Amino acid sequence: MNTMISEKRTMRNTIILLACALLFPANSVFAQGEQDVSSINRAGTTAAQILKIGAGARATGLGGAYTAIATDITSIYWNPAGLARSNGSGEAIFNHAEWLAETDYDFAAFSLRLPTLGTVGLSITSFRTPDDPVRTIQAPEGTGQTWNMNSISAGITYSRNLTDKFSIGFTGKFVQERLFNLTARGGAFDIGILYDTPLENVTLGATITNFGTKMRLEGRDLFFNNDPFNEDGSVDAVAAEYRTDDFEMPLNLKFGLAWQAVKNDQYEVLATVDANQPNDNIEYLNSGVEVGIKRTVFLRAGFKALGLENSEQGATFGVGINYDTIGGNFKFDFGWADYGILKNVKFVSFIVKY
Repeated sequence: MNTMISEKRTMRNTIILLACALLFPANSVFAQGEQDVSSINRAGTTAAQILKIGAGARATGLGGAYTAIATDITSIYWNPAGLARSNGSGEAIFNHAEWLAETDYDFAAFSLRLPTLGTVGLSITSFRTPDDPVRTIQAPEGTGQTWNMNSISAGITYSRNLTDKFSIGFTGKFVQERLFNLTARGGAFDIGILYDTPLENVTLGATITNFGTKMRLEGRDLFFNNDPFNEDGSVDAVAAEYRTDDFEMPLNLKFGLAWQAVKNDQYEVLATVDANQPNDNIEYLNSGVEVGIKRTVFLRAGFKALGLENSEQGATFGVGINYDTIGGNFKFDFGWADYGILKNVKFVSFIVKY
């Protein structure tokens, strides 16, 4: 009896501490722009936009409302607490997306369960643009050089079930962005919790993502020679450098709720919603519904960015196939998201459970 009381107190204290960890850092950052949010849209004021592209075709089909249901390998991105709830010894994923304006996005990760210690995962994310000719005023047809932009993020995740209803997780990551000969680097971490509430089949998730350093472009393209006197003298060329600004990471505080309305051998119905509070825009909601047939075929639909002003994001759809084998499981998912005048994006992901 005393052991049960002690475990409940430990879980309660852990929830309080994690809530403080989630809320206080976010409040300190969001407060910096609190006076301006009502009158100025902060869209486009953060670096490392690669961190805002969601991983996994299933999450895409559900409108990005994944915080409370992230219990597979993609939880590394959505909610690191869910990684501990993945069945088996581990999982691996490869996700590719044809992103906007002929750009490419890839996400790959794998996880491994450590007996009595928890679950660890490694991930890498890549975003790149196609090569384009370098054009100048003197050479409008091109100088013979090409330029491109690419971003990469590499992370390590640790997740653990504190009880059969409460899980926590952490991710540390390195981020680099390169634009032609300029490079910016930074580090960030995510923290998340996942809790099966006393309400039947209702799960609560909460995360704070991308809390980290600022990023600033540096490189040889910023160097130039300057004449400080603008007149004849002993010095007519001094090595100088353009000074660039520091930009914050795209910090986001998310709360998610999921309700498993129906679950039996024939059908499954899941509804989920996420509330987002980013540091570079106003608050908005993501929502999604998933219908499963004989735990093999899954149909999904959702809507992104509800309440977000001037957003081109909207409806999402997806389909998934789940196939069990001896000693493993394979999942294939396809996701489609509407981006208005920017057309649409398509996600394909393949997950192996071992």
